[in-house]
Amino acid sequence: MNIFADFNNRIKNIVEALDLKDASGARPDLSRIAVEPPRDASHGDIASNVAMVLAKPLGTNPRALAETIAAELRRDGDVAAAEVAGPGFVNLRLADGFWHALLRQVLAEAGSFGRSAIGGGRKVNVEYVSANPTGPMHVGHCRGAVVGDALANLLAFAGYDVTKEYYINDAGVQIDVLARSVMLRYREALGDEIGEIPAGLYPGDYLKPVGQALADEFGRSLNQMPEDEALAVVKDRAVDAMMVMIREDLAALNVRHEVFFSERTLHADNARLIRQAINDLTMKGYIYKGKLPPPKGQLPEDWEDREQTLFRSTEVGDDIDRPLVKSDGSYTYFAADVAYMKDKYARGFEELIFVLGADHGGYVKRMEALARAISDGDLKLTILLCQLVKLFRDGEPVRMSKRAGEFVTLRDVVEEVGRDAIRFMMLYRKSDAPLDFDFAKVTEQSKDNPVFYVQYASARCHSVFRQAKEQLGAGLDLSRGTLAAAAGRLTDEGEVALLRKLAEYPRLIEQAATSQEPHRLAFYLYELASAFHAQWNRGTETPDLRFVKVNDPELTHARLGLVQAVLDVIASGLALVGAEAPAEMR
Repeated sequence: MNIFADFNNRIKNIVEALDLKDASGARPDLSRIAVEPPRDASHGDIASNVAMVLAKPLGTNPRALAETIAAELRRDGDVAAAEVAGPGFVNLRLADGFWHALLRQVLAEAGSFGRSAIGGGRKVNVEYVSANPTGPMHVGHCRGAVVGDALANLLAFAGYDVTKEYYINDAGVQIDVLARSVMLRYREALGDEIGEIPAGLYPGDYLKPVGQALADEFGRSLNQMPEDEALAVVKDRAVDAMMVMIREDLAALNVRHEVFFSERTLHADNARLIRQAINDLTMKGYIYKGKLPPPKGQLPEDWEDREQTLFRSTEVGDDIDRPLVKSDGSYTYFAADVAYMKDKYARGFEELIFVLGADHGGYVKRMEALARAISDGDLKLTILLCQLVKLFRDGEPVRMSKRAGEFVTLRDVVEEVGRDAIRFMMLYRKSDAPLDFDFAKVTEQSKDNPVFYVQYASARCHSVFRQAKEQLGAGLDLSRGTLAAAAGRLTDEGEVALLRKLAEYPRLIEQAATSQEPHRLAFYLYELASAFHAQWNRGTETPDLRFVKVNDPELTHARLGLVQAVLDVIASGLALVGAEAPAEMR
């Protein structure tokens, strides 16, 4: 249950029962009423702006209106106090019994606490990573992979029908370069002297096994074929080998896509799917023959000073119209985008999310325009841009160059610092802000390392249960029903503070999902872990506050119920992040 949404409804019901009218005699708009945690915990548990957003249209004093609403709220059995503050905020302090009921709910729902239905089963396609299949994943791909995967997990938890998709860029110049690079490694595997790898080809040693596999399969027969036939064979084998490597790299990061869509399928059968997509836009009046004026500044790669086939994207929100056919008759990269988006729309998706690198900022308007044109405005499209990750080792920058064959692979980073550290830290900044990743800091065992601090809270929860069994014996009843039955014994301010933080989780899930900001989840988990560690430390200083009270079994059950609830939410949140909730730290 989202308690803030619940009290929003209670407040709206009060306003409706008061039968308030504006100057025209109409009921006021209640959509701007907000109910949220107060910034200062000393102000209470819940704060609302209800009086301030309604006072002006109703022509009344906001504090007077707030007092009227507060008086009604005081009659609610779950409200211990309702006060008016500042210009007209309504601050509520909830009754202890409300928090005890919340704990029982968390224990009853276990890992499902916080799950929401706000998505309503809406079909969402989240496309992320989609790196060119020309080599292993490097650390530069890591942030988009984590952001996309965590966002997809979060949306599914919030009630959306989510598909995780990877677009294989297996058509175009980069695949020709890959094939020629592999052809050299094939000759090398046969014992030929290839010398230095020519500029413009991929020099990485990761292509040597591909060349060896070709030598084992074909012997010298590829050298005896016409070049175009040999390269066609090499392209297929090379892309397949790269995708095996990429899938393994992503799996090491706990990223698994459900759909891998090949760009080459769009170009198959004389580009039938691209032609069909363009024909559909032609029928809607979006395609015409014309010339594009030279754009200001640096000329884009797809601009040509000639009459050409253009997408009238300016009619649907773009800055300029977009070319679809090159001077040699082949289709532009954007033409493939047209067919790909049409395919997604035909698959029934109502919302498309693309997670791209910051260098793709120029794609945003054209893709939004394309979504409007294809779906007549029905298709919602969001492009999330991830800023660069700066990699450091003990404060010194680590440099990468994929083309030079000197780059830090994603697998290298996973093996050095662990999957969980990468996933959590890639979310510990908003995706559109630059992120510094230092190998030393993300493995440091301290409060300053967020992933350690959160996972340490999980391990501490487990240790509490181990201590309880040691002190109270193996017959200790730790069933959720028994723990929930004792919830009413929790009265300490630190215990209630933990319950307040747990109560924020359903709201956090809904907000992070609707705003498409998975970093909020990482921040919340750190705050929850901090609150738990604080209560643990209070027990260290004051024995009466320890989680296990040997001479008071009921209070022990109540506190163990609180620990279980914290563990449930930390495990749930870490699962959405894509990390583990360990039982102990090593």
